[in-house]
Amino acid sequence: MTAPIWISERDVGLDLKQSIALLREAMTRQAEGRALNMNKTHVQWTGGTMHAIGACFEDTALLGVKAWAHTPKGATPLEILWDAETGRLLAIIEAFAMGQLRTAGMAGLATDCLADARADLFALCGTGKQAMAQLAAVHAVRPLRTVRLFGRNAERRGQFAQRAAEAFGVSVEQFDDAERAISGAPVVTLVTRATAPFVAAAWPARGAHINAMGAITPERQEFEPALLKRCAVVAADSVQQAQALASEMIAAWGDDFSAAKPLCDIVAAGGGRPQDADLTLFKSLGVGIADLALAEALYRTARERGVGTPLPTPAPAPLVFGEGGKLG
Repeated sequence: MTAPIWISERDVGLDLKQSIALLREAMTRQAEGRALNMNKTHVQWTGGTMHAIGACFEDTALLGVKAWAHTPKGATPLEILWDAETGRLLAIIEAFAMGQLRTAGMAGLATDCLADARADLFALCGTGKQAMAQLAAVHAVRPLRTVRLFGRNAERRGQFAQRAAEAFGVSVEQFDDAERAISGAPVVTLVTRATAPFVAAAWPARGAHINAMGAITPERQEFEPALLKRCAVVAADSVQQAQALASEMIAAWGDDFSAAKPLCDIVAAGGGRPQDADLTLFKSLGVGIADLALAEALYRTARERGVGTPLPTPAPAPLVFGEGGKLG
């Protein structure tokens, strides 16, 4: 029996183009019923949140769960893989970069399906730890020339702009006003921790595609719920999770989410922006199928290359009952 392994991000990695391709395949697998998603669960306390998402790939007999705690002092996300036929532990994978690749890759995939193919101007709202990967994902699927960057912290915005210009060879324009940044942009990504809407329904230009990536727990909001009335397509990585967690959509629709479409169905149908659409929007909550798609590739590559640190093989110890029925 092959021992389970610990896979660090130094052992094996992926790039964004690979990740987007893997996510496209995973969404097709989901649409065809070969990949099953476990609904996200989370608990919130003063100062942090703990999350768990998971999935099953029936066609490759693979199970995966990613868990992490988000705290003011950091997080340690881990993906755990099991064999779906035996329940045997296969691997534990460090999921720092993997999580960013998953989140950004899904935005890149949605952009590729729904945004104008000629879009070369991109508005990015947010300069936090996910923002650079979001820029890279849109840059991977659209021929960007100009990036408009909105952020309230001028120092952090300036530092981000310099890094982005050097990394991607694009012109980066800085804004401290979200409306000016968004106005006229054919692709817009919101990736903030805002708890009140900062994007008005009237701001995005007709023909724009919006990736709403930041508001993944009920206390957060990024755009006015009325913006959804303008959308010809509202896609979600999980409609069921959106019904529980997406405050903007809940405020707009209540219990009726019939207007939301699973991203997997759009991908399986070949994508394509509806003709004469006013707006399209992708709402991301984070799904286990997307993480498992990347984790599967990392695990296969690690086995092929013979890398990873062997772990003990878990084995149940026999229960011994002491006096009075107590375990001993």
